Amino acid sequence: MNFKHTLKSLGPGLLWAGAAIGVSHLVQSTRAGAMFGFQLVGIILLFNLIKYPFFEFGPRYAASTGESLLDGYKRLGKWAVILYFILTIATMFTLQAAITVVTAGLFSYIFPEIFSTFTWTVLILLIASLIITVGKYSVLDKVIKFIIIGLAISTIIAVISAITKGFHPNPKNIRPFDFKFNNIALLLAFAGWMPSAIDISVWHSFWTIAKSKSTGYKPKVKEALFDFNIGYIGTAILSIGFLTLGALTMYGSDEHFSSNGTIFAGQLISLFTLNLGSWAYVIIAIAALSTMISTTLTCLDAYPRILKPATELLIPKLKKNNNTNWNWLSWSWLGILLLGTMIIIKFFLNGMSLLVDLATTLSFLTAPVLGYLNYKVITGNNVPKKYQPKLWLKILSWVGLTILSAFTIYYIIWKLFIL
Repeated sequence: MNFKHTLKSLGPGLLWAGAAIGVSHLVQSTRAGAMFGFQLVGIILLFNLIKYPFFEFGPRYAASTGESLLDGYKRLGKWAVILYFILTIATMFTLQAAITVVTAGLFSYIFPEIFSTFTWTVLILLIASLIITVGKYSVLDKVIKFIIIGLAISTIIAVISAITKGFHPNPKNIRPFDFKFNNIALLLAFAGWMPSAIDISVWHSFWTIAKSKSTGYKPKVKEALFDFNIGYIGTAILSIGFLTLGALTMYGSDEHFSSNGTIFAGQLISLFTLNLGSWAYVIIAIAALSTMISTTLTCLDAYPRILKPATELLIPKLKKNNNTNWNWLSWSWLGILLLGTMIIIKFFLNGMSLLVDLATTLSFLTAPVLGYLNYKVITGNNVPKKYQPKLWLKILSWVGLTILSAFTIYYIIWKLFIL
């Protein structure tokens, strides 16, 4: 790889990391450590490993064919686009709602007694919609990369500080993890967005193409994968970092994370200030807010942009009349997304953990289907053989599909026939 060209290719992987480092890390990883200590480290690493191929296929396919994964689904048949379309509609409202509630909780804690949490959610969604529709998101995206790096550095420092204080859980409050249904359900919720939902792989393929258009340089497959691996490995390391913070500061104690978004935000920021000192409050507050705002914006921007071409693939007549990147079809999907998100938030506002678990569980249940579609696309005849996955990656894909499917079937059977 040419170093200059590699630098030109950097971006989509970091943007992917920006979308992934949000609820899955700030909320789910920290909760995992607080509830079970270090018992889930191996399982979290396992899910990062078995989901790796399905995320990697996004930039691999885009760089090798110049198409998005959505175009690849169309090559499989119209049924694949319809299936992706249905799965996206089924999960997007709870996903966007969960992310927005966590963001609103942070705002409510950092800026108390200004607005209610629900008012914050409405303001966040409206302002975010304005940003993405007037084209200012690209500027924020460049800034957010530096803020994410700042969050990563502060997380590492906080973990090191917490480690120096030792691991002293109260034996009376230790909760062992076993594979009973309740723990399996929690595990699926943790793993649903670990490191993220698989449908983000489709977004990544779009970002890879957009990056190529903006720079005028088409990255080689190795360069696109190098960019992706930086983001992916970084998110995996941070997930363990947040789990460690939760384990060292809360596991075995009488304290538990609240299901109220505002209270949870205070507990989360306290994890850092207790280990870094009160001086770090402003830095951590800004970093956490910026990270969640980035995730909120990314998802709010991605869904209309993905659903627009998906709708056009299903109804070709619409594409003839609407060739711009953002048109009435994009606006329509944005409106639908906002309406559905606010309805869900209205009913689940005081049950943040329930909403997050619901959203992440839905993402986990759809993971085997989306993973299989990605595998079929990357091994299609239009992908040059030299760019198709090596044997080890194909084996890892089938191992991942088997494990994800087994957990999904177990969960569905238990829910339908045992509970």
